[in-house]
Formats: sequence, C-alpha cells, structure tokens
Amino acid sequence: MAATGKSKNTSADRAPVLAERLSEALLRERVVPRFVDSYVVEHGRYSLQVHAGMYRDLLSLLQREALLAASAQALEIFCKGAGAKGDLASSSMTRKDASAFREKFLAALTRQQHWNLSATLEFQSDLQMYENILARARPTRRSRKPFEAANHPFVDRCAFLLDSSFMENARLAASRALASVETLTTQVAGDLLGSKERS
Repeated sequence: MAATGKSKNTSADRAPVLAERLSEALLRERVVPRFVDSYVVEHGRYSLQVHAGMYRDLLSLLQREALLAASAQALEIFCKGAGAKGDLASSSMTRKDASAFREKFLAALTRQQHWNLSATLEFQSDLQMYENILARARPTRRSRKPFEAANHPFVDRCAFLLDSSFMENARLAASRALASVETLTTQVAGDLLGSKERS
C-alpha cells in the first residue's frame, strides 16, 4: 500500500515539472516565431511584421495557443495513458488522481506565466474547450496528408489570428506548426515518463 501511495505522489509531483518543461521547450524551440516567420516569407505577408508592437502581440497570442495545444496533449498522455512514445505508455489515472494532476499542472503554469485570476480562468476555460473538441473528434482521427489542414482547434484559432483574409493558407501553416507542437510535447512527456519508469 505504501508503495502505491508513493507512486501516486510521484505522479502528482511531476505535474509542475511537466508544466515547466513544456513552457521552456516551446520557447527554446521557437515553434511560434518560426511558424509566423516562415508563413510571412512563404506567402509574402510582410505586413504582419511591419509594426513591432502588433507583431509581438501576435506572437504572444499564438504562443498561448501553442501552450493550450501542448497542455491538452500532455494531460491526455499523463492522465489517460495515451502513451508518449510508441513503446512507452503510462497507465490511465483514476479520475481523482487525474483531477489532482491537472490542478497541480495548471497551478504551476499560472505561477510560471505570472497570470492573474482572470487570465488563469480564461486559460482553463480555453483548455477545457480544446479537450472537449478533441474528445469529440477522436473517433474520426486519421493521419492527414501534407497538403491537408488538421481538424484541431489550434489550427482554426491560429489561422484566424495569423491571417484571417487568407484562411486556407494560414490553416495549412498552422497545421505544420501543430505537428511541431505535438512532436515537442510527446518528447517532453516521454522524457518525463521515462524518468518515472527509471526511478
């Protein structure tokens, strides 16, 4: 019994580490700036970078969307046992343990991002929306072709923020960015699950 209690605590203790590593990885790998800059060059939309303040705001909004997508995927991997690497899958948590893990994860993100109460509640609401949409879409998930936009809230929201007058181009670019976010999230979660297995 003591070992089980210890492993549950270890899982919950990983929530703040996961939040920190996800945020750091998104910034370190510059997923969002590379996404925007490549879109600007590929489609000649240089007006998106003309005003420094507006460009910074755009990057900030898109960074938040990337964090939402990464958080939804990471919570699914840890709480529902979705598996981070092909050969490494975590077991599904009980509803109570998953709730505690989620709570600690979101609390750590709030501290790390220096969000006020309003920003925290807004992020939590958007995360719930992401998770609900993805849960409904899951039965129809299939691998997508390179020229096909993903059916994912990240894609639609980012495309609208990035370039609403050229939605289809923006959706395809956002799909490529989503693939980078998903790969990075899988790597971060897999490394953390791997260290759990070794400890």
